[in-house]
Amino acid sequence: MSRLHAHDERHAASRIGWLRAAVLGANDGIVSTASLIVGVAASEAGRSGVLVAGVAALFAGAMSMAAGEYVSVSSQSDTEKADLARETHELKRQPDLEREELIGIYEARGVDRTTAEAVADQMTAHDALAAHARDELGLSETMSARPLQAALTSALTFTTGAAAPLLVAAIAPVQVLIPAVAVASLVCLAVLGALGARAGGAPLGPSVVRVGFWGVLAMAVTAAVGRLFGTAVG
Repeated sequence: MSRLHAHDERHAASRIGWLRAAVLGANDGIVSTASLIVGVAASEAGRSGVLVAGVAALFAGAMSMAAGEYVSVSSQSDTEKADLARETHELKRQPDLEREELIGIYEARGVDRTTAEAVADQMTAHDALAAHARDELGLSETMSARPLQAALTSALTFTTGAAAPLLVAAIAPVQVLIPAVAVASLVCLAVLGALGARAGGAPLGPSVVRVGFWGVLAMAVTAAVGRLFGTAVG
């Protein structure tokens, strides 16, 4: 085996599409469901009311995440397709200008004119649209928008994340329901932050602190609102 073949590189950028949707979905599932449970419980509602609110949050949140991701990523996909269609048209109408664009891009990256011309010509001969999509528009197969993948990933991970605080709310004694849900949710958020950082090749500490901070803040705010609302209604 040659030295080149033995050098196996794995870059985290290839995971960006699904990783972003997965982390966002799971994080939102944990934070929003736990916060709602804590808020409802703080209003002195019974366990049945807390569980109904939690289950409703799980299903509504999963559908909202799926719809939101699908619409958002579909808009990105539409923009990419429009740019590619425009580029295809320009390659047919003014190939010389498009060649000069590629040459200019390569020169700006530090390649001399002669080499830039040779590279532009070879890239154009191989796949002109792919060359312009990658080097002019910044589009690649790795980073391309996948609406259905994003929607399904977000819905599934939201459901998984939301299930954790909901399960704790179902089995924890009523007297300690709020702290039990809060602690369990923070542990899940810490694990999620660590997994997301590891999958993305980022430092663990900042990721864990980030998700933990926003989880604490969200639960504290909804607990305060629930307490005030329960007192006012009572």
